[in-house]
Amino acid sequence: MNARTRYDYLASDRSQFLEEARQASELTLPYLIRGHEEHMTGMKQLKTPYQSVGAKGCVTLASKLMLALLPVQTSFFKLQLDESQLGENMAPEMKSELDLSFAKVERIILESISASDDRVSVHQALLHLVVAGNALVFMGKQGLKVYPLNRYVVDRDGNGQVIEIVTKERISKDLIETQVPKEVLEPNRVDDDGGYDDDVDVYTHVRRDNNRFVWHQEVNDKLVKGSQGKAPTDLNPWIPLRFNTVDGEAYGRGRVGQFIGDLKSLEGLSQALVEGSAAAAKVVFTVSPSSTTKPSTLAAAGNGAIIQGRPDDIGVIQVGKTADFRTAYEMVGTLSQRINDAFLVLNIRQSERTTAEEVRMTQMELEQQLGGLFSLLTVDFLVPYLNKKLSDAQRKGEIPKIPKDIVKPTIVAGINALGRGQDRESLAQFLTILAQTLGPESIANFINTDEVIKRLAAAQGIDVLNLVRSMQDVQQEQAAAQQQQMMMQQQQLSVDAMKTPMMDPSKNPELAPQQEEQPPLQ
Repeated sequence: MNARTRYDYLASDRSQFLEEARQASELTLPYLIRGHEEHMTGMKQLKTPYQSVGAKGCVTLASKLMLALLPVQTSFFKLQLDESQLGENMAPEMKSELDLSFAKVERIILESISASDDRVSVHQALLHLVVAGNALVFMGKQGLKVYPLNRYVVDRDGNGQVIEIVTKERISKDLIETQVPKEVLEPNRVDDDGGYDDDVDVYTHVRRDNNRFVWHQEVNDKLVKGSQGKAPTDLNPWIPLRFNTVDGEAYGRGRVGQFIGDLKSLEGLSQALVEGSAAAAKVVFTVSPSSTTKPSTLAAAGNGAIIQGRPDDIGVIQVGKTADFRTAYEMVGTLSQRINDAFLVLNIRQSERTTAEEVRMTQMELEQQLGGLFSLLTVDFLVPYLNKKLSDAQRKGEIPKIPKDIVKPTIVAGINALGRGQDRESLAQFLTILAQTLGPESIANFINTDEVIKRLAAAQGIDVLNLVRSMQDVQQEQAAAQQQQMMMQQQQLSVDAMKTPMMDPSKNPELAPQQEEQPPLQ
């Protein structure tokens, strides 16, 4: 079965999810999903929402997810030794040297990510996840490429593992004319605007074959020369992502879809308020039919002009819907607050007594809502992304070969970072309560300072190697300082003893032997 037939067959299962994604996009970011059309020959006027709460929430949530998954200043992974494979015979000095080498490898990978535009593509993919619930990321040689839901289909098995992926792209014929015979390419067709359509549909068919993935491209059911590829399962460059998973469904559901009711209500009320406010702001004068003042005279009168007429014959139309507008306005505020909470938009209580602790607790409470999503993105995105990055760096010779049976990469971002933050807060709260209950001296008497420093560093994701001195080094330094101080004290005592006149009989008359008094000579 060719790729085009397979794409059309799997597109029927995607139609429901694509329609929901289109509705979610219309209320938030209309440019992400453009309905059922796979490609457009011209520009289409997008519908502008009457509110921006949904767009702000989607961008905020996507940005927070990206910074949590791919931090800017810290590493999102850590290379560790599998001690079960090495035993306990490794010297501490060798382990420290390996840790330094691992840290260097981590810096090389982070520098390669910073030099590329991966974060831009990841942010775009996360926007599609928040709005549409699905996105396909391809890790090619030129960087990451994001496919929206209306340009790919996917099939999964009962465990949620990917079986097949088919993408559909609109590519210029000039780019592939050297790879496809000219008789395969369709002649230029005249589009609706009277111009020539120089693009052609290119299908990419990806399927799982035992423990690997193989793919190729087709144009008009003909193979594109040089488009074949293959990769092991753990190094598959095609990564289909989902925001939320439902058992038995090949596609995910977005965050916007979970709160589509509030967004629709907010959109309707915002439209009513905008149109009602415009109607209320319109000024229309009425003149009584029996009035001597003509409407043309009133219309031509300037500001401060004097005309003949009775004020009772002239009136102004008033809407008189102030109470109704207030009800709608209050409901808009309630819906906006609920949507902001759902998309983790931090709203601080406006008060003079709002403390930094209240702001921190509010932010932490919001971030804890992403626990399940962090876990899903860690497994579906960060693990294959890291494996592909390490494999490419080893293939290019940028880093040495890493033995998989001894060294294992561990993800320390996402849900792990959230868990470390909770550990940090619990430890700080415990030390504060202990100091307040038993006094500050209780920390020095009962708490192991070395262990506290290690746990705080682990909670912050900081490598303590060559940064924090060990307790043995501290004790040795303290013992040496005490010994040096004792020696200095002894030397000072000796010097003082030599200088004092109290112990020298020649200088202290009281210590000289007393002679018997002789009677005076007669």
